[in-house]
Amino acid sequence: MLNSVLNEAIDLVNKGKTEQGLELLENILPTLHDEEKLQLADQYFQWGIVDKAHTIVEELHFLYPEEIQITLFLAEIFIDLEKEEQAIELLNTIPVEHEFYPQALLLLADLYQMQGLAEVSEHKLLEAKQLLPEEFIIDFALGELYFHQGQYKHAIPYYEQVVSEHPEISGVQLAQRLGECLSANGQFEEALDYYQHAVDAHEDLNTLLGYGMTAFQGGFYKTAIQQLSKLKEIDPQYSSLYLYLAKAYEHEGYLDESLETVQQGIKIDEFNKELFLFGGKIAIKLGRIDEAERLLRETIAIDPSHLEAIITLSHVFLQDERYDEVIDLINESKRYGEEDPQFEWNLARAYHQKEEFSQALNHYQLAYNFFKDQREFLHEYAYFLLEDGQRSEAKKIFKQLLKNDPSNVEIGEILLQLEDDF
Repeated sequence: MLNSVLNEAIDLVNKGKTEQGLELLENILPTLHDEEKLQLADQYFQWGIVDKAHTIVEELHFLYPEEIQITLFLAEIFIDLEKEEQAIELLNTIPVEHEFYPQALLLLADLYQMQGLAEVSEHKLLEAKQLLPEEFIIDFALGELYFHQGQYKHAIPYYEQVVSEHPEISGVQLAQRLGECLSANGQFEEALDYYQHAVDAHEDLNTLLGYGMTAFQGGFYKTAIQQLSKLKEIDPQYSSLYLYLAKAYEHEGYLDESLETVQQGIKIDEFNKELFLFGGKIAIKLGRIDEAERLLRETIAIDPSHLEAIITLSHVFLQDERYDEVIDLINESKRYGEEDPQFEWNLARAYHQKEEFSQALNHYQLAYNFFKDQREFLHEYAYFLLEDGQRSEAKKIFKQLLKNDPSNVEIGEILLQLEDDF
């Protein structure tokens, strides 16, 4: 009779008549047998009414301390109530020889991981693995532990042990996890196979992004374009896709599509300095100098200390013979405390073209300390010195160039002419 009333009350709650069902349960609770109370506590726990479950189970644990299932249940309740130390204390009372000991180890592993004690958690899981070597949930738990610790190489074999028979556990797609781990471990091609399985099973946004990013990192740019474009169609607001989709288009030679993707991404994320910078570079390749300048200036407006954007824009000005703007741009950056050896080289070029040789020499000399092993710089510097009448200094640089390239006839002839001067 009591069982039917208990079931009737549970059924009322499950059908949405919550207040009526809970009131009936409260009324019949004192009349229930202990086994029925345990059943009710489990139901309360499933409904999220943890305080009522706790009251019942704590009383039952006091009455039956030797019943390990009740002990485990109470520990789970303590975990849900964030009473971690009490849960650990309870779980440590379970005897090693008991059949539920491995389950206690799994709960302890979770608790220690929550407390940031990864090594202790690992120890508990490995102990459980020794006791139940074929239990897939232990392999999964070890994979998850290593995954969340960033130890992807260690996680891979445990996930691989499970994935074929249990593709999804506790809402986790194992194929996606393996894709992430293999990608992080540099095994891009193997990762792509698992990502394909993952999107076949469930095409969620994070999986598509991971698939596309992994394809990009592995050099599979067509696949990257395919997956990231699919992601863009599903959710155009997913801002992190645009830079890599644009880069993938560039690698495939689709520069117009690359720039268009950048422009689409900027509409979604108007403060993404890396998108502006990359767009500027693509615009340069397309010969769209006004667009390049606009995008690079936007980059610097977002981040005045963005050295790559400053240097790239200064190159644009140099190529466009806008030497005063090179000087203004770099000097403005210097006033903000930014420094870079390329600043000195580009200033030297600008002053050289303006025929302000004293200024040019000063910046070439500053740049020399950083670029003395670069042929392009030495070649340019040597000819500047020659033009500036500093033949002795030019001779030293030309000798350095000839040492690096003994077969260079032109430099050899220049040195012969310079030898005649001395």
